[in-house]
Amino acid sequence: MSAVSDDGLDDEPAYRWPIPPPEGWTADDLDRIPGLPPHTELIDGSLVFMSPQTAFHARCMRLMENSLLQWAPDHLDVMREMAIKLDAKNRPEPDVLVFPLEANTGSKQTWYNAEDILLAVEVVSADSRERDREVKPRKYAAAGVPNFWRVEEDDSKGLPVVYVYELDPATKSYGLTGIFHERLKVSAPFDIEIDLTAIDRRPGGSSQG
Repeated sequence: MSAVSDDGLDDEPAYRWPIPPPEGWTADDLDRIPGLPPHTELIDGSLVFMSPQTAFHARCMRLMENSLLQWAPDHLDVMREMAIKLDAKNRPEPDVLVFPLEANTGSKQTWYNAEDILLAVEVVSADSRERDREVKPRKYAAAGVPNFWRVEEDDSKGLPVVYVYELDPATKSYGLTGIFHERLKVSAPFDIEIDLTAIDRRPGGSSQG
């Protein structure tokens, strides 16, 4: 039987975190470092670990993925929780991506090229607020990703609020084109309309408690 520590957690052997090289990790290292937690990201050569997911975050991702799949033209694909290789030192993992079908390279694929991405969606969590509001949009824009959505929770209603951004190719920065409550309707990267109040509704139409 294991001993119990002062904080009430069972004492376990300490995990040996990977020691980064002097110049930091590279995007390709993420596929080679043993024992990384799922959905580890690389930001400026440093590993970023994900905290436990909330129900709001999981249901938002499901709503976005299912809605985008429903509305996407046949030549486009939608994927959840897949990485983008922005450059040698940055490989973030947006919550939802939209890209051309030809960007798929096979069942062992672990990332997509930034130039193939048409839309990146980030659902904000408590631990990712600064990254999702500032760091990632700046990096996605610099890499030329034309559309970015940031999804946050309206604390008073428990519903998603979607902030929609489009890239200004001259400045390589995003401009806010709309803030959407209850219903999102846009024409880029394609015509789409999402009922944001359906976050707790199963695809068949029933709600979850």
